[in-house]
Amino acid sequence: MADQYAHSGEDSRPTEVPAIRWDEPPEGPVLVLLDQTRLPAEEVELVCTDASALVEAIRSLAVRGAPLLGIAGAYGVALAAARGFDVDAAAESLAGARPTAVNLALGVRRAQGAYRGELTRSGSVQAAAGAALAAARELHAEDAEASARMAGRGLALLDELLPGGGHRVLTHCNTGALVSGGEGTAFAVALAAHRAGRLRRLWVDETRPLLQGARLTAYEAARSGMAYTLLADNAAGSLFAAGEVDAVLIGADRIAADGSVANKVGSYPLAVLARYHHVPFIVVAPLTTVDLATPDGASVEVEQRPGFEVTEIAAPSAAGAAGEAGGGVPVAPLGTQAYNPAFDVTPPELVTAIVTEEGTVSPVTAEALAELCGGSRRMSRS
Repeated sequence: MADQYAHSGEDSRPTEVPAIRWDEPPEGPVLVLLDQTRLPAEEVELVCTDASALVEAIRSLAVRGAPLLGIAGAYGVALAAARGFDVDAAAESLAGARPTAVNLALGVRRAQGAYRGELTRSGSVQAAAGAALAAARELHAEDAEASARMAGRGLALLDELLPGGGHRVLTHCNTGALVSGGEGTAFAVALAAHRAGRLRRLWVDETRPLLQGARLTAYEAARSGMAYTLLADNAAGSLFAAGEVDAVLIGADRIAADGSVANKVGSYPLAVLARYHHVPFIVVAPLTTVDLATPDGASVEVEQRPGFEVTEIAAPSAAGAAGEAGGGVPVAPLGTQAYNPAFDVTPPELVTAIVTEEGTVSPVTAEALAELCGGSRRMSRS
């Protein structure tokens, strides 16, 4: 069913413009971002010369996705240090730019810690700035490696749960190279299945209200030559009912200690559908996304975004696409109030497995997560 509506990407090139890069032109170091609010219409780079510009880019979703936010936060601290700004003030503003994604604060603190440590040791501001940049680059490289390892573990799990290949995978939001130092999280697993000849179909939720699936996942799938089909979020139930979904693969912005998963709003309904239809619901995220300091799903701070994102629709290349109210076409009466949480929380009993670069947890329990995180820390110290 529905294969006649599928799109097989003819352009198999990977994303040519990196999602994030550090540059050092003659006028001073900058952080260069691929502006994701302009995709897929345009590949436009956004140049940040200070932390405040990066904070705005994070809040407007020009740069987004849990792993990439951690990398961006670390580079933002390095940028403040290299340009002689108040590093601690920059770190605080960056860490609070989006509260749900735990990787952002972790990346910020890592670069800030490297800066402070070198400043204490040598007393050199220049050396401390270099240490912050080195920490950011190290995090960037680590995330690329983690992405590759998650892809391998995720594909092995798919093959174990669904022997024989021909996987039909449903995904939500965007979890590819646009959110990672590598090829992504959940999308990287689907891409690995595609390269192995075991992906029959990637079902792409459009992901309202900002259409990250339609604009970004479809963009990445097309460029990778994957067979994919875009659907409205509220059409997912009919796919499950028709038996057209073999597995759900999503990412995560924060995983609580009990295994509750905060991810792009719309993930929880997919988990409910998957459980009812006996379909595996798999979360793919780096271990840095597991936050043992957040005890359970009820303790996750869910970001509330502006109502105009729901009451207006803006084309990706429109002036208002970067987050300015009034930039889109109204689709609701003037004065309409909107409920617009950026994330929802899926309880652990609805999650079949959590795949990380260090291992897979299934069934998902607090004890298993704690053991995985503890083992990872012991390995990193040895």
